[in-house]
Amino acid sequence: MNSGILLVDKPQGITSHDVVSRMRRLAGTRKIGHAGTLDPMATGLLILGVNGATRLLHYLVGLDKEYLATIRLGWNTTTDDAEGEPLAGASAEIVEALTEAGVRAAMLPLTGEISQVPSAVSAVKVAGKRAYQRVRDGETVELAARRVTVSAFEPLAFRAGDGHLDIDVRVECSSGTYVRALARDLGAALGTGGHLTALRRTRIGRFGVDEAGALEGFDVATAIMSPADAARRALPVVTLTAQQAVDLGHGKRVDIAAVAGLEASGADAPLPAVLAAIDADDHLIAIVEPRGRQLKVVTGFPPAESQEDGA
Repeated sequence: MNSGILLVDKPQGITSHDVVSRMRRLAGTRKIGHAGTLDPMATGLLILGVNGATRLLHYLVGLDKEYLATIRLGWNTTTDDAEGEPLAGASAEIVEALTEAGVRAAMLPLTGEISQVPSAVSAVKVAGKRAYQRVRDGETVELAARRVTVSAFEPLAFRAGDGHLDIDVRVECSSGTYVRALARDLGAALGTGGHLTALRRTRIGRFGVDEAGALEGFDVATAIMSPADAARRALPVVTLTAQQAVDLGHGKRVDIAAVAGLEASGADAPLPAVLAAIDADDHLIAIVEPRGRQLKVVTGFPPAESQEDGA
């Protein structure tokens, strides 16, 4: 298979782009993209697309995510994580006075749909330039708040240290949520300051890190997931006949009434905004959207034989 999706368990201490570079060598192609990066200090799931399957990444980037993290209460850092310079923190007495019940209560307002200001060293673009690059260049960056959804923000363990309290947490959140910002805001709510000391991404949508391969010894040939299998995990699916697959492959529209799985839909029945169209041979033909009572191609996928590097 020369096109598909790879699940990689990123180790600590390297960038996501380092992982992409390694996978390009292993897969023997330059055409590899990602569905969202991780900071160098973070570990866990990266989703990569190979050759023609890079077109599918657009539909995977916005999936919800799960993380396991450790938050240290006691002081802030310039980056909201352990890689930044420490800033003035709370007194030992304030930190020692923290209770599990108090921490849990402070976490509640940071759960649900919230307004979150991303960390200044995030990848958010400001006038076309990444915020973290502006900070490195000595600029002062103030980012606008954005609406995000934190479905779960729960403590798993508490460990008292010398002048700090470490909390292991599990976070489920929408795409675009910064766990570092949750650590910062929890510290602000408790009056202690806070930053992230460990982060591991365990899930993106229905893709889990337990399925991912370690970077060392990664075998592309056995690990690659077909575009059709990956699309099934992210989108509703319709099954095409051979002729419908040819028509969509040529950019033509297909009547919804003739498509398996949709033919029973009434004229007023709501349909998903986009669907994955897969043929009887289990090839992803296109991502389609309903237009009236027809399906229109949004993103087409070339036949397998034309998806080699450089196609």
